[in-house]
Amino acid sequence: MGSGLVYEGVNGAISAIVPDVSVVVPIHNEVESLPFLLEAIASTLSSSQISYEIICVDDGSTDGSGKFLKEEAQTRSDLKAVILRRNYGQTAAMAAGFHYALGKAIVSLDADLQNDPADIPMLLAKLDEGYDLVSGWRQKRQDGAVNRLLPSKIANWLIRSTTSVNIHDYGCSLKAYRAELLADMNLYGELHRFLPALAYIEGARITEMPVRHHARRFGSSKYGIWRTFRVLMDLLTILFMKKFLTRPMHVFGLLGLISMVSGTVIGIYLTFIKLAFGEMIGNRPLLILAVLLLVTGVQLFCFGLLAELLMRTYHESQGRPIYRVREVVAKKVN
Repeated sequence: MGSGLVYEGVNGAISAIVPDVSVVVPIHNEVESLPFLLEAIASTLSSSQISYEIICVDDGSTDGSGKFLKEEAQTRSDLKAVILRRNYGQTAAMAAGFHYALGKAIVSLDADLQNDPADIPMLLAKLDEGYDLVSGWRQKRQDGAVNRLLPSKIANWLIRSTTSVNIHDYGCSLKAYRAELLADMNLYGELHRFLPALAYIEGARITEMPVRHHARRFGSSKYGIWRTFRVLMDLLTILFMKKFLTRPMHVFGLLGLISMVSGTVIGIYLTFIKLAFGEMIGNRPLLILAVLLLVTGVQLFCFGLLAELLMRTYHESQGRPIYRVREVVAKKVN
């Protein structure tokens, strides 16, 4: 059950009780599903004697979802409706939900009723075993083979191969997090599908559990094979953050050094044949290549220096350390 301590949340909001879990639900045009979803979440957590709050984030819906949430939030003590000004995308909606969450643990899930709220207690129990993030794994997905399963398999394979985080189902929104983990993570673009990889960068302990998956009851899917190409772009961002976030000079400087050395070697070779054999080098493509490599090398080196300055500004301006402490153990002095 929740603690009775006074808790200061975002924007100075005061809550008398810290709930055990905050359930964050990003919503875009799911008005038909919402009554069933809210009832399923409340029924599951109440029967499990878990104190909770539900945070529904309306991401610019046009079907009346926002209106329904505002009306429900005025009559229910367990519901908080966050209405965004326009459609920002799922990542922004999840970030808004995390921002307003007060729970000691945070669970995210989709609003289309394909994720089963009955799995939430199981994820929380796994979280209590010492993990920082528990990801759902939809082993028996109830989706179309071409427009959903195929791009999902491709995306999951790509992410696993490049991030070294062995999660089978990155696209499953049903995940449980420790609140302190999400406090260290900032979401931008469409990075919500990479949350396990971002958590890994923060040093989190991650695991996954099989969860139920149901066929969509209302509306149509908002995903398709075209999202695989977005995954490729975001994957480059994650790969860079994983390896070079605190040392960008190591990648830009190395590439710049290789480029400059290559250009210098070619230049020395051309100078030698010009002086030793009197050959014309002005019309040789190698001369253009040597100049191009030297200029590119200098530019990459300068990019590395700028990236180092930006990285230091990023961490120091926000007071973000370059490390994360899990716990501090010391002998008590009587």
